[in-house]
Amino acid sequence: MPESRRHEAIADELRRAIFDGRYPVGATLPSETELAASHGASRGTVRQAVSALLAEGLIGSRQGARRVVLSTTPSQSFTELRSFAQWARSGGRAAGGLVLASAWSAAHADEAGLLQVRHGAPVLRVLRLRTLDGEPVLLERTVYAEWIGPAVEALPDDCESVTRRLHDDTGLVFVHGEHHIDAVAAGTADAAHLRLRRGSPLLRVRRTTATADGRPIETSDDRYRPGSVVFSVRNSTRTNPLVRTHA
Repeated sequence: MPESRRHEAIADELRRAIFDGRYPVGATLPSETELAASHGASRGTVRQAVSALLAEGLIGSRQGARRVVLSTTPSQSFTELRSFAQWARSGGRAAGGLVLASAWSAAHADEAGLLQVRHGAPVLRVLRLRTLDGEPVLLERTVYAEWIGPAVEALPDDCESVTRRLHDDTGLVFVHGEHHIDAVAAGTADAAHLRLRRGSPLLRVRRTTATADGRPIETSDDRYRPGSVVFSVRNSTRTNPLVRTHA
């Protein structure tokens, strides 16, 4: 495995150990030296992995002491841009996806502003249903900028992780993300696909992502089925991450 991704694998293994109860709340993790030896990695790589868990609020740090487990709840920190599939796997869940509709059309005024294209420019609209362990939990209405649309259109309809496939196929990296969270009532399509009654409350996340140089990739309206996830804020004087967890 490339050293650049080694810290991700170590972080995932530590998460699983925490979620499985091998490191309960209040337990201390092995030292960086011990982790480096057990994983055959450098201390710098281990430090990157530990930093990811710190950002997610799973562990805490005290000067001169080992890292202490603060939470055993699977979460995604919004200080770290990760895909739905990556988040699901980190909690031991099986993520699925299925494109329900895909078509090119003209960008609306608000979409054009978010994607930094002219009003009426071609964009790819994709309606995708996401599942956890086979159960529908999320309906994504994503609008892709014209420059990346063809690569998205070429992906299989049941692609598990669009983020990972675009990276593997084109080298694209989703670096920046902006999220707006509110609640909405389920419309007819929402209710049908998420197996709910029309008017049921849904948690909505409107997100826009971009490349490292700020070039917009997509803007999306994501609607979560009630009881599927919880968004939490863990406050401290050092970090204030917003996290997504299983309900």
